[in-house]
Amino acid sequence: MTQTIAPRVRTLVLLLLAACGLLLTTAGPASAHAALTGSDPQQGVVVDKAPDQVSLTFSEKVALSNDSLRVLDPKGKAVQQGKPSEVSGTTYAVKLHSGLPDGTYTVTYQVVSADSHPVAGAFTFSIGAPSTTSVSVSGETAGGGVVGWLYGFGRYMSYAGFIVLVGGAAFVLGCWQRGAGVRPMQRLVVGGWLTLTAATLLLLLLRGSYTSSGKVGDIFDLDLLGNVLQTKSGAALVSRLLLLAAAALFISVLFGAYDKREDEEKRDLTFGLAIGGTVVAAGLAASWAMAEHASVGLQTGIAMPVDVLHLLAVAGWLGGLTALLVALYRSEVPVESAAVRRFSQVAFGSVVALVATGVYQSWRQLGSWSAFTGTRYGQLLLVKIGLVALLVGIAFISRRWTGQLADTVVQRGKRAQQKERVPDKERVAANASGSGSGSGKSKGAGSKGAGDSKRAAQLARQQAAMDTARQKRTRDADPNRFGLRRSVLAEAGVAVVLLAVTTVLTQTEPGRTEEDAKAATAASSSSSSSSSAGSGAVTLDMSFDTGGTDGKGVVTVDFDPARVGGNEMHVYVQRSNGRAFDIPEVKVALTLEAKKIGPLAVTPDRIATGHWSASNVQIPMAGDWKVAVTVRTSDIDQTTVSKNAQIG
Repeated sequence: MTQTIAPRVRTLVLLLLAACGLLLTTAGPASAHAALTGSDPQQGVVVDKAPDQVSLTFSEKVALSNDSLRVLDPKGKAVQQGKPSEVSGTTYAVKLHSGLPDGTYTVTYQVVSADSHPVAGAFTFSIGAPSTTSVSVSGETAGGGVVGWLYGFGRYMSYAGFIVLVGGAAFVLGCWQRGAGVRPMQRLVVGGWLTLTAATLLLLLLRGSYTSSGKVGDIFDLDLLGNVLQTKSGAALVSRLLLLAAAALFISVLFGAYDKREDEEKRDLTFGLAIGGTVVAAGLAASWAMAEHASVGLQTGIAMPVDVLHLLAVAGWLGGLTALLVALYRSEVPVESAAVRRFSQVAFGSVVALVATGVYQSWRQLGSWSAFTGTRYGQLLLVKIGLVALLVGIAFISRRWTGQLADTVVQRGKRAQQKERVPDKERVAANASGSGSGSGKSKGAGSKGAGDSKRAAQLARQQAAMDTARQKRTRDADPNRFGLRRSVLAEAGVAVVLLAVTTVLTQTEPGRTEEDAKAATAASSSSSSSSSAGSGAVTLDMSFDTGGTDGKGVVTVDFDPARVGGNEMHVYVQRSNGRAFDIPEVKVALTLEAKKIGPLAVTPDRIATGHWSASNVQIPMAGDWKVAVTVRTSDIDQTTVSKNAQIG
């Protein structure tokens, strides 16, 4: 029966690894956890004169480097001067060179959010009038490429190593203390420690390139590594390495001195290992909480302890499940039903803690029901909830097998094994005796002794192999134990996929942040077009100066209802003091440059002093229309001013 299970186990493991690889490779670059919520100048706006600086506002504090904010002219030449600096709160700015010519300028940014994730993007604005630009902004991503993939893989392996290390050690210490002397259990926990240590070192090396250039050649840049060590994420990774040194001491005691102690001595040592192990495990979990989602946003004082408890519950459940799987499939020492029942209780408590902490984390990261389906974070969270529900369902089946599991079958097997060993031992003795007497007739006493010892060793190995095979047959003969093995294997398979989804989830922008960014972008777009939400009209105010005597004023253009088709247009001309400006002529031209439509000339009729109007002004298509107004204040003094408006 074991021979038929093994190929299935290997096939399932390969399928699970393929699923994890698919999840990790389709995750793409790490999504930004800080979002751009505003800028000055705003995205896509056309300003009359060149600004002194460009400022960007994010949803949370970010870390800057010398090249975090760049402004490029239409030919791709940098026009910013000096280093970017913090203006106030979450707003950052960079100065521009004076006397910039008209045209379209590109703003690029690449910063690191407070929860350790890179944030990159770009947008354009224009001075005077839009122009063609040679700067491509489509490739402005952060955390992508080979370095981004390696960083995501390192995060997955670090989570897996932590779960196996903490959960496996807890299973041995709290559920199956005999497992301290079982070689497969030792390999499992030590393997978890090695995986977490190697993944942490990998993340520390990749961190500098991951948050800046994204180049493979910068992985071993010592300057970047030095900068990483001064950040919150670098401090968290270094703290994790120090705690892993303490974890190594814990492992050496658990699988060394602990197994050799008597029962009374074990009780005292168990208490000490439990206290020390809990402290180390909580510290390792805190190395994630102190540098990621829980460390920023709402209620960080509550969120960080909750995050630590969540990670410990995951390790207690999934790590213990992995240890139980190894004990059921790889250990020559049968795991007692009492140990399985103890783990069942631990797993139940872990699930309760997971549900409680998960509900709080979901509320904190989403903020609304709509974010479940309207954001990528919410969609991934729904997948995770579904996997957890499936895992709980399989765990319920495992609990039923655990309730039916008994040690009587194993005990009967041991008695049968002892009965079968008697003829085996007699046969071994007879073979050894016959071999010894036969060889004594032809060889000397020395040669006879050497032959007997080799023959005895060979027979002992054969007997050990027979005993192991008999023990496995006896163990597999229990249908309850066989059913438990299958259900635990299914749990472990779902857990591997769940861990992959969780890793992607930690690299995804929280739903609350994404929705706030969308709202800010919508508000910014509305503000840039100066639209009136109540009436649906668009109002544009533009200052002008014709250059002659008394040639300064403000022209206001209203479109109502600012939609595709017929519109009412009103033009008001005022002096700087707000009084109506009596001028001889006003002309308006509309251009949709994105579709190469226009200019569409509109000549409004004079209604009163400083007031012109035109009815049924046709807007053929929705888009970002350029509204150019020509104002003439005398026979020779006139000027044209323009502004963009979203119509339709």
